[in-house]
Amino acid sequence: MILVFGKTGQVATELHRQGDVTALGRDHTDLSDPQACAQVIADLAPSVVINAAAYTAVDRAEEDEATAQTINAASPGAMAGACAHLDIPFLHLSTDYVFDGTGTGTRAWLETDPVSPQNAYGRTKLAGEQAVRASGANHIILRTAWVVSAHGANFVKTMLRLSETRTALSVVNDQIGGPTPAADIAATLLTLAQAMQDGAKGGTYHYAGVPHVSWAEFARAIFAQAGRDVTVTGIPSSEYPTPATRPLNSRLDCAKLTSDFGITPADWHSGLSAVIKELGL
Repeated sequence: MILVFGKTGQVATELHRQGDVTALGRDHTDLSDPQACAQVIADLAPSVVINAAAYTAVDRAEEDEATAQTINAASPGAMAGACAHLDIPFLHLSTDYVFDGTGTGTRAWLETDPVSPQNAYGRTKLAGEQAVRASGANHIILRTAWVVSAHGANFVKTMLRLSETRTALSVVNDQIGGPTPAADIAATLLTLAQAMQDGAKGGTYHYAGVPHVSWAEFARAIFAQAGRDVTVTGIPSSEYPTPATRPLNSRLDCAKLTSDFGITPADWHSGLSAVIKELGL
């Protein structure tokens, strides 16, 4: 049995669609209770555990870092500890926000690059990585970025909603990354879960879509595929302040994942097309 923490989130929804998994939502397991998370693993004794749940409200985390710390760090650490006790693999989703997002030009982040999160969300996700590594479990930490799908809250749905009443939008053009369909992340996690059950060793890996674009460029691609006549003007992040600092460089180098598991980053254009089709546009 593949046990998945998360049920309604973007990646968890896709995991449930694509694989034979047991998905646990908030109605079953309280992610703010680390011991409860560990206990459900002990009770169900799955063959592998995937943690696709997290506190992802980046701006709200600036004022509620304690809750984010529990959900993003303490609970994953407890999950991993339970997996170590049962000698089963643990897969955990993380984020490019563990890096500082600046000072690297156009180079994509390597798994070995120094981490230096610039906001509360990034700090709690980094703490989660550290807790998982310290647990002793055979684990994979999969860092990703710019997740999109037809469900949940994400950039694609926000842009399409705004286009219903707007014919012109200003979108930041100095934050660069790889849009990553949740369906592709789920497929990658299921492949990795099987590999680990077959004896593969874990580690920290990156997976994100290609090619790299700015949010403004991605917005133009969304409107083009959806047939929406919206003019997008690129602006610097300084003109769109948010409570939490966003990284300017969200590029992730995925070569290690390709080398070790043969998994290559997917072109996000096809994933975007599938999302727009699912939304009925």
